[in-house]
Amino acid sequence: MPTPTSRIADLPPYALAAIPARKRALLARGVDVIDLGAGDADLAPPEAAVEALIRSAREPALQRYGFGLGYMPYREAISNFMDRRFGLTFDPLREVVPLIGSKEGIAHVALAYLGAGDIAVVPEPGYVVYAGGTVLAGAESFRYPLLPRTNFLVELDELPADVLARTRLVYLNYPNNPTAAIAPRDYLKRTVDICRANDILLVFDNAYSELAFDGYTPPSIFELDGADEVAIEFHSLSKTYNMTGWRCGWAVARPSIAGTLARVKTFVDTGHYMGIQAAGAAALDAWADFVPSNVAVFRERRDAAVTAFRAAGFTVDVPQATMYLWIPLPDGISSNAFAEKLLEEEGLVVLPGASFGEAAEGFFRISFIVGPDRLAEAAVRAGRVLASFGAVV
Repeated sequence: MPTPTSRIADLPPYALAAIPARKRALLARGVDVIDLGAGDADLAPPEAAVEALIRSAREPALQRYGFGLGYMPYREAISNFMDRRFGLTFDPLREVVPLIGSKEGIAHVALAYLGAGDIAVVPEPGYVVYAGGTVLAGAESFRYPLLPRTNFLVELDELPADVLARTRLVYLNYPNNPTAAIAPRDYLKRTVDICRANDILLVFDNAYSELAFDGYTPPSIFELDGADEVAIEFHSLSKTYNMTGWRCGWAVARPSIAGTLARVKTFVDTGHYMGIQAAGAAALDAWADFVPSNVAVFRERRDAAVTAFRAAGFTVDVPQATMYLWIPLPDGISSNAFAEKLLEEEGLVVLPGASFGEAAEGFFRISFIVGPDRLAEAAVRAGRVLASFGAVV
């Protein structure tokens, strides 16, 4: 039997991959399952996007290969969004890369910039694709622990000199999944300067740029002087527009970097379905009509989740962005054991910190992706399990 490359064995576990089968088994037993695992809200996408997809399905020209160019109005909608939202200008042909979800672009950019002997700085906890793309590129990960000590920020000036010398790429994600941390502008500028000084590609995952609360407005990395020399920024329609299954995202960068990612994609895909790109353009154009009200729903859910989990005995900070709570467990309680007991005894899906790496042990993540009543019920169930470990509630 053919033997897979050692890279396959080196890929990190993907916690979310096993959950659908576990849920199916529980549902078959009649368990009332509440799934707060994935960042996948139970809300509708913009009606404008749905109507655009329906129209596109009837247009023969949009059923053909999109290739790298794709649907030009989608590129233009991305460029217009970056201008309206951040005051930044990106050429829709040379500096925009349409993606089949930001996930694939984040994975593929590693193939363009990493090789044997190179290091990528990977935040832990963090999106598993950062480490996965690094492994598939044949490079090494330096896991930087995101801890309260640094406000969950990756501080590149703490890297050992020999690691920094071999670092070719660093992944940043702010607002952050799973910690919900946000990055001050002075921190981002400091990080950009270090990347410029050391010729490091800064991969800025900005998937949660629009899910922010209480007057906070997340920036683009390109708002910082010098970022255009070293950065590529990724965006997604998944979270902002409730379009996770549509797989629609993009990257922006100056031509040399954007073109390098586009060249990799030429050899691994033939472009996204142009009907979905048309829907993506419609969603972006509907920002003013859709996003503020959608964010208001998430704000209500955030507040409900914070209140409920605090009442259940947990210590919970109020996040200014994302759709997550990153909740610490009392000393001595394993996050895996806690999450497993929640699932089997209470039918509640959460992500244990350990599933994100060793540095994330002692926490668990919930997504406030269901309504306030279900969040309240989830918190009650979690409180019962917490008490079963002997924790004081």
